[in-house]
Amino acid sequence: MALAGCPDYFLHHPNYQDNVDRASAHRPADMIGQGFQQSSHQNSPNQDDDVDLEALVNDMNSSFESLYSTCSTQSESAPLLQNGQFIRSHIQTSGIAPMQPTSPRQKVRRSQPMHILAVRRLQEEEQQLRTSSLPAIPNPFPELCSPASSPVLSPGSLPQDQPTDKNIIKICSEDGTSKVVEIPGDMTARDLCQLLVYKSHCVDDNSWSLVEYHPHLGLDRSLEDHEHVVHVQSTMASESKFVFRKNYAKYEFFKNPANFFPEQIVAWCQETNGSIPPSQLLQNFLNSSSCPEIQGFLHVKELGRKSWKKQYVFLRRSGLYCSTKGNSKEPRHLQLLADLEDSNIFSVITSKKLYSAPTDFGFCIKPNKARNETKELRLLCAEDEQSRTCWITTFRLFKYGMLLYQNYKIPRQRKSLLSHFSTPVRSISENSLVAMDFSGRIGRVIDNPVEAQSAAMEEGHAWRKRSQRMNILGSPSPLHPNALNSVIHRTQPWFHGRIAREDSHRMIIQQGLVDGIFLLRDSQSNPKAFVLTLCHHQKIKHFQILPCEEDGQIFLSLDDGSTKFSDLIQLVEFYQLNRGVLPCKLKHHCTIVAL
Repeated sequence: MALAGCPDYFLHHPNYQDNVDRASAHRPADMIGQGFQQSSHQNSPNQDDDVDLEALVNDMNSSFESLYSTCSTQSESAPLLQNGQFIRSHIQTSGIAPMQPTSPRQKVRRSQPMHILAVRRLQEEEQQLRTSSLPAIPNPFPELCSPASSPVLSPGSLPQDQPTDKNIIKICSEDGTSKVVEIPGDMTARDLCQLLVYKSHCVDDNSWSLVEYHPHLGLDRSLEDHEHVVHVQSTMASESKFVFRKNYAKYEFFKNPANFFPEQIVAWCQETNGSIPPSQLLQNFLNSSSCPEIQGFLHVKELGRKSWKKQYVFLRRSGLYCSTKGNSKEPRHLQLLADLEDSNIFSVITSKKLYSAPTDFGFCIKPNKARNETKELRLLCAEDEQSRTCWITTFRLFKYGMLLYQNYKIPRQRKSLLSHFSTPVRSISENSLVAMDFSGRIGRVIDNPVEAQSAAMEEGHAWRKRSQRMNILGSPSPLHPNALNSVIHRTQPWFHGRIAREDSHRMIIQQGLVDGIFLLRDSQSNPKAFVLTLCHHQKIKHFQILPCEEDGQIFLSLDDGSTKFSDLIQLVEFYQLNRGVLPCKLKHHCTIVAL
């Protein structure tokens, strides 16, 4: 029977017949099924006769309906009967003639609906596609492979990317700003300082330090360069923080050991009557086989009490001891105060205010496991700053030994290697700067101190004459000094504005009590004057800079008008090259960096 509305010649056309045969030959087996194929053969026993399109379409519809009928509703998902009653009833309701019974061999085989894990299959296929898309990498060591192994590395044999352990660290600055950085777990304090120097665009002069600060306990210490920052953070309380600042005195004892180890404190010097040179003394501290010790009277705070007791204390490689009977060193009179291995030494800030200490030169030995427990802190107090620095430095040497010397040498070795590729930072020291005379045809070194002092005075007068020539050539009137000279110093890192005397002391102590560290500030007593705060021999001194007038022009002077300068920048540059009336030259300036 031909399809309605379709011409007969179209059905008998040879091209159409070829298309129908080709479509039936390439039809997927899972969509057609054996029942459909059998019924189609029965309806058209002769391949050469006309194709009944209506029966073909009806048989295809019935096959699809029987395949998906069990997935529609719960009531329609009943199991299929083997005798085919459900199929026959369904076909009768559809208006399609029932199929002829078939032999058991030709019986239709149908399966129950199954839930396909499409998401899992897609993930497996995506993984297979990803691994198969990787190129074959030749094995660089084929001789290490077994005979059954291939000399080409398969994608499955490639090492998997291990997730890197990242940690969030918050770094604070002295001006109140802070920065959050993400660092790996094995980053040292030196590497983190290098990162902060790079991000803050600071000058890398190997004097930056990361400070562990406990404000609730009033303790702080500079981390050693080899210490891991994440490990130190794990021992800190939530109120504690890291501070990024300068520390010029971190390795100063390698340069001037005599200033850090006085003879009356070091036991080795007392036994040899001070005959050991300072360099040999430092080697004895670094050598683990030697047995030097620090001894002297200290104020010791009793655990669990507010009272302080003066005792004779010994610091050895095995720990910190005190004598229960005067200054006796007998083992039966020694009592262990603290261990060096599992502890760190801190400087105490405002020890008088927080712990009612007899002096402000306090230090503390804090166990690593102690966070907020004040009872576990071993608080001590020295008589002066030199004694406190000696005890703290010796503790570091006994605990770390040669590691400190390696930390001191590594940045200097890097600087020597990079000196051919980059311009080194200008360094001013006592040994590298000498007084020179260039008045003649060739320059000469001035060896006479009196002549060097007069040359410094002449250089100061030359600057003053140069500033006078500038006024003559077009600057404002001498009675009204240049406005730029009165404010240009405020842009310099060594000028800190109107800060109190106590704040200047605190800044210099925190950044290192070394000779030549300085800062300039506004005077609190005289609004027209300035103050130079300078450290010499671990003592802080203040020098007032007063304005003076000469020939109708205002100058600044530090020595009552003997040496005059047009602004503070000229004054600082002059005393960086010449000591003048100061106890030492200006070397390092206190600075605050905004992170």
